[in-house]
Amino acid sequence: MRKLAIGLFLLLSLLSCSTTRILKEGEYRLVSNHVEVHGDRSVSSNDLSSYIRQSAGSGFLAGWTPFLSIYNWSDGSGEGLNGLWEQLGTAPVVFDPLLVESSVDNIERHLESLGYYNSKVSAELSTEKKLARVNYVVETGERFVIDSLVFDIPEGEFAEEFRADSANILVHPGDFLSEELLEREASRGASVLRNKGFYDFNANHYFFEADTLTDKTILHYRINGYTRNESEDAERELIKYKIGEVNIHYPKELTLRSSVLERLNTIMPRSLYSEDMVNTSYTRFSSVNLFNSVNIGMTPSDSAKVDCDINLVASDVLGFKFNLEGSTNSSSLLGVSPQLTFYHKNVFHGGELFNLDFSGNFQFKPNSDVRATEFGVSASLSLPRLNRKTPPGNRGRYISRTEIKTSFNYQDRPEYTRTVGSLSYGIRGQVNPRLSYQLYPLQANLVKLYNMSDDFVETLASNPYIWDSFEDQVDIGMGGVLYYTTNSDIVPKTPYHFFRFSCDLSGQLLSIFDNYLPVDETYDQHTLLGLPYNEYVKAEFSAGKVFRFGAKDGQALAFSLDAGVGRAYGNSSALPFEKQFYCGGASSMRGWQVRSLGPGFSDMNEIFIIPSQTGDLKFELDAEYRFRMFWKFEGALFAEMGNVWLLDEVIADPKSFFPESIAADCGLGLRFNLDFILLRLDVGFRVHDPSREAGQRWVSPRGWFRDNGYAIHFGVGYPF
Repeated sequence: MRKLAIGLFLLLSLLSCSTTRILKEGEYRLVSNHVEVHGDRSVSSNDLSSYIRQSAGSGFLAGWTPFLSIYNWSDGSGEGLNGLWEQLGTAPVVFDPLLVESSVDNIERHLESLGYYNSKVSAELSTEKKLARVNYVVETGERFVIDSLVFDIPEGEFAEEFRADSANILVHPGDFLSEELLEREASRGASVLRNKGFYDFNANHYFFEADTLTDKTILHYRINGYTRNESEDAERELIKYKIGEVNIHYPKELTLRSSVLERLNTIMPRSLYSEDMVNTSYTRFSSVNLFNSVNIGMTPSDSAKVDCDINLVASDVLGFKFNLEGSTNSSSLLGVSPQLTFYHKNVFHGGELFNLDFSGNFQFKPNSDVRATEFGVSASLSLPRLNRKTPPGNRGRYISRTEIKTSFNYQDRPEYTRTVGSLSYGIRGQVNPRLSYQLYPLQANLVKLYNMSDDFVETLASNPYIWDSFEDQVDIGMGGVLYYTTNSDIVPKTPYHFFRFSCDLSGQLLSIFDNYLPVDETYDQHTLLGLPYNEYVKAEFSAGKVFRFGAKDGQALAFSLDAGVGRAYGNSSALPFEKQFYCGGASSMRGWQVRSLGPGFSDMNEIFIIPSQTGDLKFELDAEYRFRMFWKFEGALFAEMGNVWLLDEVIADPKSFFPESIAADCGLGLRFNLDFILLRLDVGFRVHDPSREAGQRWVSPRGWFRDNGYAIHFGVGYPF
């Protein structure tokens, strides 16, 4: 304990270096900005803060981070060792009084756009020991209620279409007058009318004038045949356009059936121009993953026609992807999981995606015979569903795909050897940019076990649940996944949230034919191909949310929830091993290695030399604080709680399991962010270990580096 205290004292001493040491005479480090709102309390101070031109350095405390102290180890010259400290550290934000003045103007203009006229904003500066703090005091101005609307719309075909949309207009008598509301209405209305054929119409054709000279506020809503950037002499008739010629250009080296391009396209000659139609074609061409870029250009050819040119730039059709995860713990058990995927995006010249995947999972202890080898190979074919009978005007924006996948997995462990053969058929698609789905009407697995050790057989005989999980079996059923995310980037840079729901059903269809299937008299189970078939239902739900703040420092706070339950019935008494839940690993309860936590209070099952702890009930909650360090390196602090349980035991006595059997860990991570990929190294320490004896489950920092006190994980991408 004394050594730990001395170490912490030395670390704090190193990092307590002045954060203003390199500032010149008369310079101040900006510590904080604060916005104080008087008047209308509905105005958000957080919203106004985003209009401040110079943001204070965000950090752990009043803009301070350890990297700010590291930067101040330098003398500011950038030479030699000083340059290293500047690269590793974070530079202080030097207060600029000119940016305060422009921030005041910015806030006032924003308030006016919200409808607060003649608002007053002042800035109060306080300085102490080269530290500057700015307080912006906001007095919200007067607001005007719209008493009446006066429309002035060009007559003819345009007026008819405008009136047909009048029920959707955003501006109404009784609303507060604001520039922001009027601009939203202009953008909305222009989009609607472009979808009705008015190709060259945009938000700048809208003119709003408010008469506030009397005790009534009258809003004049005008649309002109010229834009705000033009003079009245440019007045022209607002007319509908039709599509003229349509030409699709793509590299000739890309061997592609012409019918595929025709079915992807929704822009047809002689059809009425529609912005939605153009966007639909863009999304359809992009979704087949054959093109690096899709550009759709429109050129007026005469007074009422636009020609369309679709330019496609091909992407690499052939390629491969590699993924690697690794982990270790205090008991020296090492795990490495490589994955190599070869792909061909156009295998039959119609946008068909073929994947050949090789994966492995190798676990071992150095200088011992303990090891486990898992090797898998899978092949999948994904076919775009381009219905040639569907008219172009009825084609959806998103293209679903038919997927066929087969795989073989070989597992060689100290306790047994097992093979798993799989076949699935399904459909994958999108409902909108954020919501996607997978539906598999056929999922089939064939599991066979060989070379079981005598100790393993004895353990199976004494534990019916494990026996039923590991027997030879046939699994035929269906499943589906629903996934929603507000950011689908590989390395997200914005706030986002997501949820995922999956469900598996097995054996329900086969059970209809129980009267015709043979019965294994020993275990009273119906069989198919001489093996018992599985009958169960399983559901899992996960959700997460990431908040971002301190944009300059890339700080984020992320939360994740994962819960699932499965239940065997009928022809089965336990979920098959492949379908059971587990905790631990690079993205789950990082204080434990994969499959080494639970179920419940259970200690590691000694029959499994390599961890295989599973259950049919799961709950996990994770929190992670992420921050930029230097260059492309990021750091993270995380805390997690959760476990897996056997459902029957929890139902029998729920009070004995909660909250005592909830495991908890904390840890820190280092990430290397290349934008297109993120490499991650995490170390997790056990805080509450339910497998220990009562009274010893809470683990102090002194016990983190002892046996089974920590685990190290290497992964790709954020854990959630």
